[in-house]
Amino acid sequence: MAPKVVRLALRRVLREVRHVRPVSYGRATGQVRAVYRQVERDFGMLAPPVALHSPSPPVLAASWLMLRESLVAAGATSRADREVVASLVSRANACPYCVDVHGMALASLGRSSAASAIAEGRPVADPLAGPLPPAARTELTAVAFTFHYLNRVVSVFLGPSPLPSSVPDSARAKAKAVLGRFLKPVEDASPGLSLPLLGPGSRDFSWAAGNPVVEDAFSRAESTFASLAIPASVREIVERELSTWDGSPPGVSRSWVDAFDDPAVRLALLVAKAPYQVDDTLVAAVGLGDRELIELVGWAAFTAAAHRVSRHPTRFVL
Repeated sequence: MAPKVVRLALRRVLREVRHVRPVSYGRATGQVRAVYRQVERDFGMLAPPVALHSPSPPVLAASWLMLRESLVAAGATSRADREVVASLVSRANACPYCVDVHGMALASLGRSSAASAIAEGRPVADPLAGPLPPAARTELTAVAFTFHYLNRVVSVFLGPSPLPSSVPDSARAKAKAVLGRFLKPVEDASPGLSLPLLGPGSRDFSWAAGNPVVEDAFSRAESTFASLAIPASVREIVERELSTWDGSPPGVSRSWVDAFDDPAVRLALLVAKAPYQVDDTLVAAVGLGDRELIELVGWAAFTAAAHRVSRHPTRFVL
């Protein structure tokens, strides 16, 4: 875990979150406080991509279950290989924030050359390619799923860098190096400790059958997202549009989504297919409160991630 002074400074980075106001560490209670304590213990800091979900405690817990039990908990694969998958998916999804964070984590694990290659768009070996034991493939698939989810959420609510906007350009390289030293993963994160944060799910994730803890975590998360009060019209249109989507980015034009009158439908579709196209004007037009906005964006991101895994089980990184 990062030293206390660093943890306190990183908690203040929550002020950089856009569109919603996360619960501060000092004001967190109940489920939010339980998640925050686990995040700082196991991830080393109160990571804004997780904490930004706090206006909706169940979605906060679901996002943490997915991240912890895929990337953080000890398992059949190395943390370095998982960080490579996280970085590759983030690069493919045009999420510079996540590329930066997980590049720093890779550097802390002695894989700085891989981090640099991914950041620059140069090829590196994909740990998901080729034959793998079932437990290993499940873990790496879970990481890919998680980052297809998180990249979309981060693109809406965070800027392009994990560093505060107040850090001048001349100091950003040094600041990243300092922050990277505190991102070295913990070595004793036992699997399954996050599961009690949510009730049980259906456990019907076929791709996760190689790892019962991962299967349980993602089933609990799926049940949480399925229970959210998303309008039926939004669900129907997003699921219909995703049913024929091959995972390719739709490009820079938003003409494909502007045909829909409901701004909530447009936002959900952009989160699912092109989160880099979400802008302040559209978020304002939707007019949702913090909890409702987190839940709409989270549901669309989870639905898109599940689509990617079910339709393209061997092609997570485009």
